[in-house]
Amino acid sequence: MQYTVFKTPVFRHILLFLSWSWLTLGNWKIVGEVPKEKKFVLIAAPHTSNWDFPLLMAMACMLRFEIYWMGKDALFAGPFGPFMRWLGGIPIDRRNTNNVVEATVNAFNRSEQLIVVIPPEGTRSKVRVWKTGFYHIAVGANVPIGLSFLDFSKKEGGFMPTFYPTGNLESDIDTIKSYYRDVKGKYPNLGR
Repeated sequence: MQYTVFKTPVFRHILLFLSWSWLTLGNWKIVGEVPKEKKFVLIAAPHTSNWDFPLLMAMACMLRFEIYWMGKDALFAGPFGPFMRWLGGIPIDRRNTNNVVEATVNAFNRSEQLIVVIPPEGTRSKVRVWKTGFYHIAVGANVPIGLSFLDFSKKEGGFMPTFYPTGNLESDIDTIKSYYRDVKGKYPNLGR
């Protein structure tokens, strides 16, 4: 995977200080247990706001782990492309999802340590059905699914229990969604 902000020597210490300051001043708390595995798919839900990304990055810095995240390819166009990649971004062409699953599974198979963040809604807009690419990646790579969240009503972010897919897609998705039942995004009317 590409070189990211999380491995940039001096800057990662500055980012750690900025993250700590922002979360502390904003009264945000990090709760739950970080998955112990070195490789996992990390879902981030609910995804209702542009604030989700900087909060996720700040919490990753505080927890001192390197994450990669998937975003629509338009975010990587033009002069911001290299910057977005440096932040751990992986551009996704939404019209061609099969290659994304296969490429991500291959990246997991080649890596000793890898955390890939995927918002299951796939967008900040209201969705009725979660996209299942994160699940297919986890099953294909034989890795667990970390359940991360940002609850704006409590100003808490963190982790729920790590989920190990059984291969039964519908049942597993229903179980995963049940963990998020009471979590409120910044704009709750957009969640689930």
